[in-house]
Order: sequence, then C-alpha cells, then structure tokens
Amino acid sequence: MPHNLKARLGRIRGQGHTRHSDTSPAPKPAALPPDAPWPGWTEAGFKTLKRTLCRELPFLLPENFPKALAVLVPDFARAGRVPAPGELLFFDLETTGLSGGAGTVAFLAAFGRFSAPGRLPSQIEITQYLLLDYPGEADFVENAIKEFAAAAPPFVVSYNGKSFDSQILKTRCLMSGIMPPPYFHADLLHSARRLWRRQLPDCSQATIETSVLGLDRSGDVPGALAPDIWFSFLRSGSGRELLSVCDHNARDISGLASLLLALAEISNAPLKSRDRFRFDEEALALSWRREMKKGALFFGEAEQKTGGLLLESAARNGCPAASIAMAKTAEWQHGDPALALEYTARALQKAELPRRLREDLEKRHARLLGKTTGLLP
Repeated sequence: MPHNLKARLGRIRGQGHTRHSDTSPAPKPAALPPDAPWPGWTEAGFKTLKRTLCRELPFLLPENFPKALAVLVPDFARAGRVPAPGELLFFDLETTGLSGGAGTVAFLAAFGRFSAPGRLPSQIEITQYLLLDYPGEADFVENAIKEFAAAAPPFVVSYNGKSFDSQILKTRCLMSGIMPPPYFHADLLHSARRLWRRQLPDCSQATIETSVLGLDRSGDVPGALAPDIWFSFLRSGSGRELLSVCDHNARDISGLASLLLALAEISNAPLKSRDRFRFDEEALALSWRREMKKGALFFGEAEQKTGGLLLESAARNGCPAASIAMAKTAEWQHGDPALALEYTARALQKAELPRRLREDLEKRHARLLGKTTGLLP
C-alpha cells in the first residue's frame, strides 16, 4: 500500500542502507586512523562512531542495594524489586532540541554500567554513540537499541528521561522503522526534587551534582549549547567543540550513577547521612511514610522502623507537617495527648509558617492543652 506508513519508513530506511551500492555490503566497523580527529573512537556503522571509557565514582558501590532504596526511587517498588547493581543501565541522550517532536533528532547516546562492586574506587563503564550526519541515523539507533538488549529487560536509570529521553528514543525508533526496546525505567529527577526542591534554587542535574554530591563540573559545556554545536559541526566538519559535548555527555552518566549511589547511602542510613547530603528531612520523612503505606507488602519491619525514627526526628526538629503527623499518631493511636501537645508546640516555634497552617496548629494546641489539663473531655 503506497500510503502505508510502515512501508514508507521501510523504503526510507532501505535507501539509507544502500548508500554504498546496491550489491556491495556495508563496510565493517573499524578503528579510525591515528591522525583522525576522533581519538578513542571507532566506526560503528554508517556516519556513526563509538567509544568506551571508564570513570571513577566518589561513592562506594555495594554488592547489593538496600530495599529501602525503593523508598527514594519508587519506580523500583513498582517493578517489584530493587535491582542488583549489575542490572542497571544508565542512559542519556543529547538531541537537536528540547521538544519531543518528530523533528528532534538524537545525535549522541551514552550508556553506563557499574563495574567492580564493593571496591574502592567504584567505577562505571560508559559507552557512547555519536551520529555524524542525518543519513546515519538508522545505524545510530540500531547501535543504541543493542545496549538495551544486554539484559531482558534492563532497569534503565535516567534524569528526566521519562519525559524526554525515552520519548525521543521511541520517536526515532519509529522514524527508523525499529521496534522500541522494553525496559523498566527509574527517573531520578523525581527523587532529587523530593529531597532538595526546598533546599536549592533548582533541581537540574548539574546543580545536584555540584551542590549536593560535591562533584566538579568546571569547564563543562552547558547542555543547552549541544544542539548548536552539532549543527555547527554539520556545517564546518570541525569536531573539536563536538568532542566537548561528548565529554559533557559522559560526565552526565557518571554524575547520574553517583546520584544513585548517594540515594543508596541515604536510604540505608537517613539519619546518619543527613548532614553529609543536606536533604529535606521533613520531605523524606513524609515520603517514607507514604511509601510504607503504599508498599506494605514490599517493605519489611526494618524499613518501617527506620521510617518511624525519621518522622520522629523531623517532628522533634519542629518540621510542621512531620509534627502534625506525629501529634495525630500520639493522640489517636497511642492515646497520649501530652506527647501530641509537645509535638504541636515544637511546630509552633517555627518563625515562618503559612497563615492557615499556623491557625490550624494553634487550634490543635488549644484543644490538646484543654485535654491535658482536664478542661476538655
């Protein structure tokens, strides 16, 4: 059928693969000559390059992650289990624009896998694919898809990838006539927002890396410049600036892996790691409480106990929402209005409270005071 989209895509893709001749096979990927402008890269297909590198990480990679990591990364709980480190595939794209439309092309893909768990320094192996021009997109996408096939299906970790990277990948697979790969997807942007939204001016990956993890990204090319740099490369053929984008892309992967390891440390011992990572204690306590209720069959007694200690700590530090939660528990579950009054009083000591919240706390305080003094039943 001439108007069938699948047939049209097949013809377009076929044209891309008969670029050398209709009879001769495509050349095999080979190492580029030593004087080529792409040191460390090899050919991976038509207009597609590949390189692999290893980066050290500043946090310990455990043999296995704690089950409580699913509190901070709820996507793991939805998948039914916390994966082993070797099952994770870190994923990031650089694209020609920030929209997810059909005109946005991915020209650089990076994948990372942990290596040497339980040892210091921890390491991640990064594989990158670089598209040198539009006609090579089919080979570029095929190479990227092969990375997902290493596990069936893999646990993919990204930063804002659910809203952007995965959507771009699906679109480019469609345009190349390739079936998108199946995988479980964990997006750490939501975890970062939960812990640091009220602590930082923004929750971009670069801000989290520098302000929370202490990583050095000085001299890095801003990701927003990547599209212009790739278009400039298409016009000039000079790859110097484009190599800087590739380095930025690799740093995104190592930073993403570092963030997951930091989340693992926080989930394993939230009270001990509070000073190091300066997260929002109240937000984590309330989030932990919600996840315990939603995943009662997934989490065990140890996770429940940790959540209770975290909520109590936040309440004793005067965090209003945590104080109210603990006051309700003390009054209605344990029948202890005096303790509920103590939590409410701590919350009222906060200088800056929204007007409605302060009014509610004052009413609760007055009622509990009446209960403890015998003036109320």
